[in-house]
Amino acid sequence: MQKHEQWERRWELADLRSALPSLEKTYLCATRSVRSRVLQEFPLAEIESPESVPADAETLIVAGGGTLIDRAKVFRQSHWPALNLFAIPTIWGSGAEVSPVAVLSGTKKDIHFNDDLIPDHYVVWPELAESASVDLQRFACGDVWSHALEAFCSPLATETIRKQAAELMNEIALYPLTFDQRWFDASASACLLQARSSVGLIHGFAHVLESVDEASDPAGHWGHAKLCSLFLSPVLSFNLSRSPKVQTLATNFGLDLEKAQVVAKLLFDERAYKTAMSTAEQHWEAIARDRCSRTNCILVRRDSLEYFQNFRNSGAAA
Repeated sequence: MQKHEQWERRWELADLRSALPSLEKTYLCATRSVRSRVLQEFPLAEIESPESVPADAETLIVAGGGTLIDRAKVFRQSHWPALNLFAIPTIWGSGAEVSPVAVLSGTKKDIHFNDDLIPDHYVVWPELAESASVDLQRFACGDVWSHALEAFCSPLATETIRKQAAELMNEIALYPLTFDQRWFDASASACLLQARSSVGLIHGFAHVLESVDEASDPAGHWGHAKLCSLFLSPVLSFNLSRSPKVQTLATNFGLDLEKAQVVAKLLFDERAYKTAMSTAEQHWEAIARDRCSRTNCILVRRDSLEYFQNFRNSGAAA
């Protein structure tokens, strides 16, 4: 795997442990699932949210998923540019720890983009993800795949991005769809590739449906990563069915498309897809017009909905 441009910001746990004695007025904000584990290692003053950081703070360490890390990034950019920010991702997938993009969730996605959003350092602590559920680990793998594939297919991608994305996907096709510490570096690389190009219809579905499905079916745990995993196979199949472009790109840049399709199908869940599509049908216009969908490699039209209504995970629509 090629080293990405943020590699110098990458710390191991030992690096953070060594740096802490020289850091003053340092506070920790961690998600509940890992809070006690992080505090055992680093007995720091704790705060409940990035926005509640005390006025005397000089450094904020945030440990959590992409949602929490993005909140901290936007808070620092908007209110406290001088604050040192260290991110500890507790699961791979979003790549928020290296990304110049931050997405705040609400009734509508609020997307921020600027290099000053990138944390000063991020800490790879793979063991924090071992306690995540098997489902969450699979969804996180699908999130990495959706970033890499849509970066590769993006009409805004350069030849260098496509080459790197193809190499990355050929490598992660060999990874298990469960905990493996290599996913953290793959996640960072995939995120930076899509940040330098764009994403597509997979993210169009995810951005629109996430808040809607969470509100209507909170027990379904409809998060961004789950939706990206779910729509990876349908969108890849749609793009392949509408144009030879993706197949041509795969041939030109050495992407093993058959392996990518196998992974996409493994990540698909028919029951969850039916539930998600019942909502997607009601919000199709918003999905088709989403800023992510507008940079899909294949034009998304109003009548494209029919393909997804009839999709079967054999790779073709009925």
